[in-house]
Amino acid sequence: MNNQEIVAKLWNLSNVLRDDGITYHQYVTELTYILFLKMAKETGSEDAIPEGYRWNDLRSKSGVELKRFYRDLLQHLGEETTGRVQEIYAGSSTNIDEPKNLEKIISSIDGLDWYSAREEGLGNLYEGLLEKNANEKKSGAGQYFTPRVLIDVMVRLMDPQPGELCNDPACGTFGFMIRASEHVRAKTGDLWDLPEDVSAFQVKEAFTGVELVSDTHRLALMNAMLHQIEAPILLGDTLSPLGKDVRGFDVVLTNPPFGTKRGGERATRDDLTFPTSNKQLNFLQHIYRSLKHGGRAAVVLPDNVLFADGDGRRIREDLMDKCNLHTILRLPTGIFYAQGVKTNVLFFERGTTDKGNTGDVWFYDLRSQMPSFGKKTPLLTEHFAGFEAAYTAEDRSAVVDERWSKVSREEIEQKGNSLDLGLMRVEAEEIDWETYDPAEQAREVADLLEEAASVLRELAVDLESGGGE
Repeated sequence: MNNQEIVAKLWNLSNVLRDDGITYHQYVTELTYILFLKMAKETGSEDAIPEGYRWNDLRSKSGVELKRFYRDLLQHLGEETTGRVQEIYAGSSTNIDEPKNLEKIISSIDGLDWYSAREEGLGNLYEGLLEKNANEKKSGAGQYFTPRVLIDVMVRLMDPQPGELCNDPACGTFGFMIRASEHVRAKTGDLWDLPEDVSAFQVKEAFTGVELVSDTHRLALMNAMLHQIEAPILLGDTLSPLGKDVRGFDVVLTNPPFGTKRGGERATRDDLTFPTSNKQLNFLQHIYRSLKHGGRAAVVLPDNVLFADGDGRRIREDLMDKCNLHTILRLPTGIFYAQGVKTNVLFFERGTTDKGNTGDVWFYDLRSQMPSFGKKTPLLTEHFAGFEAAYTAEDRSAVVDERWSKVSREEIEQKGNSLDLGLMRVEAEEIDWETYDPAEQAREVADLLEEAASVLRELAVDLESGGGE
C-alpha cells in the first residue's frame, strides 16, 4: 500500500464523523492529534511523550473510557509537556462526541501499512492529507495551500543555500519552507556533507515562519516535525507588533492572505511607512523590509497590488527604490480560491542602498491563451518550462518567447508607476453565429457569476478567520 492509498483511506474516515457535525478542517486537526502519537511510536521517538499518554495507552481504551481518556490526554499533552509536543497540543480539544467513531478512527489508523508509509516518508503522507483537505472545496482550506508545482518553481528560482535564513511570514501549513529545506538537502546529501554546526543550523534555525490561525499553526508544526525541521514557527500576526522582529532574512518565500483587515482597520505595526487596510500591501512592505541587503524574495500577490492607487502606488515606488524588482510572473487564473482571482509572483532583491535599485522589469505572461485550470486540467511543471528558461537565461534579451517582455523603470513611471503590464494583446474572437448557442452562453455566464459569488464567500471566511497562507 503506497502513501496515496493510505491518504485515501484516512480521508474516507471523515465520513465516519459526519454525524458528529465535524468539518473537514476539524477532521484533519483531530487526525493530527492521533497521528502524532502513532507516528511517534512508529519512529521510536516517544520519549518526549509522558508515559501513560502514548499510542498503546490510547489504543487499549474503548467506549466511554476511551472518550474520557482522549480528552484528558489532549489537555495533559497541551499543558504538562514541553517543546514541539506542547506546541502541537496547546489549547487542543476534541469535537468527536461518539466514542464508537473515535474507536473506529484509532483502530483504522492502527491497521494501516505503516512499513510502507515509513519507506515513502511520513512527511509525504501528512502533506498528502493537507493537500486533500485543500482540494476539498467544502473544507475552506484552499486559502492555506499553494499548489506544490508553483512552490517548487519559486524555490528552484530562489535557490536557497546552506547557511541562509529563510522565512515565510504567512506560512499556512509550512509548504514553502519544507520545499526550501528539501531543496538544500538535495544539494548537500541530506545534510551529511555539511559541517556539524551548519547541519544543526539547517535543522534548528534556517527555516522559520509565522501563522495567525491556531489550528493551521498546529498543522504547520506537525508538518515541520515530520520533515526534520525544528526551527521556530510563531503563532501570531506578522502585521502586529510581533512582526517588527521578524527580519534579517536571506530568502523570503510566501503567499500572503488576500483581502482587507477585519473592519477595514489599518495594520497595528508602527514601522510600516504606508500602513493600509489592504493586507497584501502591508505584507509586501513587511517582506522587502525583512530582507537583508542582497536578500531575495518570491511573493504571490493579487493583481490589485500592481495597480492600486494612493498607498498602493507609493508602496510600489518604495519597493522599486529599495529593491531590484526584476521579474513579475503573471499567473493563470483558477489556481487560487476560484477562477476569477488573478495573481502574480513578484521576484525581487533588496539593494545595498534604498534608492534607485530597479531598472528594467521583465514580465512573463502565463495567463493569456492558457487553459482554465482545475481538477480536470491540473497545473503541471511543464506549464512553467518557458518561464524558467527565460528567467534563468544568461542574456534575457536574447530569449525568443512572445510571453516574455521588458519594461523600463522610466516607462513604468510614465504609466503612473502601475505594474499591471506584460500581458499579451489578445484579439477578440469572432462569434461563429452558425454554431452560437445562447443557452450555452447563459450557462457560461451563470458559471462566472457562481465563481464570483464563491470568491466573495471565501473572502468573507477570510475576514472572519483573520487570514491564511
